[in-house]
Amino acid sequence: MQPQLMMSSSFNALRVGISFVMMCIFYMSAVDSLPELSPQKFFSTLQPGKATLAYFCQADSPSTSIFLEELNEADKPLQDYGISVAKVNCVTEETSRYCGSEKDLMKAYLFRGHILLREFPTDTLFDVDAIVAHVLFALLFNEVKYITTLEDLQNTENALKGKANIAFSYVRAIGTPEHRAVMEAAFVYGTTYQFVLTTEIALLESIGTEDIEYAHLYFFHCKPVLDLTQQCRRTLMEQSLTTLNIHRFIKTMEAPLLTEVAEDPQQVSTVHLQLGLPLVFIVSQQATYEADRTTAEWVAWRLLGKAGVLLLLRDSLEVEIPQNANVVFKRAEEGVPVEFLVLNNIDLIVSHVESNMHIEETHEDEDNDIEGPDMDIQDDEVAETVYRDRKRQLPLELTVELTEETFNETVTASDSIVLFYAGWQAVSMAFLQSYIDVAIKLKGTSTMLLTRVNCADWSHVCAKQNVTEFPLVKMYKEGENPVSYAGMLGTEDLLKFIQLNRISCPVNIMSVQEAEEYLSGKLHKDLISYSSVSVLGLFSPTMTTAKEEFMEAGNYLKGYVITGIYSEEDVLTLSNKYAVTLPALLLARHKEGKIESISLANVHAQEIVQIITNASLETFPEITVENLPTYLRLQKPLLILFSDGSINPQHKKAILTLVKEKHLDSLTPCWLNLCSLL
Repeated sequence: MQPQLMMSSSFNALRVGISFVMMCIFYMSAVDSLPELSPQKFFSTLQPGKATLAYFCQADSPSTSIFLEELNEADKPLQDYGISVAKVNCVTEETSRYCGSEKDLMKAYLFRGHILLREFPTDTLFDVDAIVAHVLFALLFNEVKYITTLEDLQNTENALKGKANIAFSYVRAIGTPEHRAVMEAAFVYGTTYQFVLTTEIALLESIGTEDIEYAHLYFFHCKPVLDLTQQCRRTLMEQSLTTLNIHRFIKTMEAPLLTEVAEDPQQVSTVHLQLGLPLVFIVSQQATYEADRTTAEWVAWRLLGKAGVLLLLRDSLEVEIPQNANVVFKRAEEGVPVEFLVLNNIDLIVSHVESNMHIEETHEDEDNDIEGPDMDIQDDEVAETVYRDRKRQLPLELTVELTEETFNETVTASDSIVLFYAGWQAVSMAFLQSYIDVAIKLKGTSTMLLTRVNCADWSHVCAKQNVTEFPLVKMYKEGENPVSYAGMLGTEDLLKFIQLNRISCPVNIMSVQEAEEYLSGKLHKDLISYSSVSVLGLFSPTMTTAKEEFMEAGNYLKGYVITGIYSEEDVLTLSNKYAVTLPALLLARHKEGKIESISLANVHAQEIVQIITNASLETFPEITVENLPTYLRLQKPLLILFSDGSINPQHKKAILTLVKEKHLDSLTPCWLNLCSLL
C-alpha cells in the first residue's frame, strides 16, 4: 500500500531549500561532521515550506551509532537535492515531547515548517539509499503514484491518455537502491511525467515481463494516444535502475522518434551520441521515400532507448554512399568510422545494433551498484508498508525447519502450523519476520508447533502439498484435512487464526445454560479478544440437512470466527427467547453486548458463510489497510466520513441513526482518519 501524505498539491516551492534535521541525545561516534542544535534552536530554525526530519535516540546506543553513521554518509547526496542534515542534542535542560518515551525515540518525524507530516520507524532508514528514498518518497506525493493492482495501473493509464506519459517502475522493496534511483528521477522529472511505482511482483508479471527477478522501469507512451480503447505503447529500460541510467533512458524518450537528415552521417550528432548510444541511418531516396519512412519508424520503435534512428535522404547528399548500402551504422565512440551495410529486413537491423552496442553501466558510487536480489533487504506487504531492518537477526530457532525427510513425520505427530516460503522472494522473507513474531508471542503458551519449509530448497515437499504461491500458511491437525490461511500477511491476523483454531468449530453446545454462557462470551472468554462475534446455530434434532449446511459453513470459517451449534430437544427454549423460527442463527456482538437473530430457512452453506461474514462486520467501521478489501467485497459504494483524528461521537451517532432507519442500506458507511495517513 502506498504511504499517503495529506499535503498541499503544490510541490515546486517545496523543492527549494529542504532541510533534513536529526535530533538525538549526544552519542560519541564517527558522526561529528554533522552540526548540532539544541531543541530550542532546532524549532526556531523551522521555516514554512521547508521539510525537516527530526530523530530521537537513546544515549550510548549502538543502534543509534549505526544510524548516525548512515545519516552522515547520506549528508552529501541529500545536499545535492537541497536537503541539509543536522542533529539536535536533547541532553539539555530544555524539554520536548519528541525527547519522550523509549517508543518515541525509535521514530523519526518529518515536518514541513512546524507541521508534522509523517513518522518513520528508525529501522526503515537502514542505510544511505533508504534515507534518500524514504525522504523523497514522502515528499513526492504528487509526482509518484503507488499502486498494487492491475486495475490501478489500467485506471491510471486511461486517465493519462492524450495528456501525459508514464514512467512505471517495479522495485523489490521500499528503501532499496533501485527505489532511491526512481525517487531521484521523479524529483527531476516528476512534473513532466507521471511516475507510477509498485512492489507487487504479480503486477509486473501481468505486464508480460519474463525476467521478474530484478527491478524494472517502463515508459508508457500515453500522451499520443487519443483512442481510450487503444493501449499505450510500452518501452522497457533494459539497463539496471540507477539514477544516471534512468536519466539517460528518459532523455532518449524525450528525443524525436525519427529525424530526417541530408548531411554526411560522419558529421551528424544527436542526444543519443551524447548519451553513449549509436545512431542508425535508414538510407532513402525520393522514389521509395514513403516506404523507407515507414520502415524507419518501425525500426525506431524497436530500438527506442537503445539507439537513435534517422532517415538519410540520399538524393540531397553531397557525399558519396555505396549504391547498394541501405543502412548506415554510427557508433557512439569518437573517431570510429561509420559502417555502410546491406540489411534487408528490420530484424537484421535490430540484431546488428544490439550485438554491437556497448553501453557502459554508470554508477553514482560503489555502494549504489545494482546487484542481484538481495535477501538482506526485506520487502513488507503488510498494511502500512512497515519496513524492516535488513540487518535484523531473526530468532529462527523458535520455529522448526522441515525437510523432505522430516515433513510427514512432524505434521502427523503433532498439530502443526507450516509456513511455506521461498528464500529468494522478498514478500516471503518479509512475512517470515511476521511469522517469527507470532512464534515469539506464542512461546510457552501454545500446543501448536510452528514450522517452516523453504520451498527454494525443498520444492518436492511444496509440490506434494499443493503449494502454488508464496508465502502460504497451512494448519495440520490429526484426522483433518490441512487448512490454508487466507488472511492478511501480518502478525496479528495470523495470531488470531492460530488462536481461534485452538477449538474445533462448530462447537457442540450441550445445554441451554451452556448456550447462554457461549453467547455471553464466558465459555471461551480467552478467545473473545480474537473474535468480535460468536455465532450459534439453532436446529431441531430432525433438521439434518440444515445442520450439515451450517457445519460446512462453520468448518469454512475456522480461524476467523467462533461458531457453535445447538440441536437438543429443548432448543425451542432459545428460539422462543430470541424470537426466531428454526432453523436460525444467533449472532452475539460482544463489544455492544447485543444478540441478533437471523433465519436460516432454505439457506445453503455458502450463503451462511456470506451471512456470517457480513454480519461480523462493524456497522460504521474505521477504514484501514487491513479491512478495506473486506468492505470492498460487499460491492457497495463506500460513504466515507473523513476525520482529522478520532471520530466525533455526535457524527457517529448521526450515522448510526441513519443506518438504523435503513436510509443507508445501499451504501457502506465508514470513516477514515486522515491523520493516520501522514
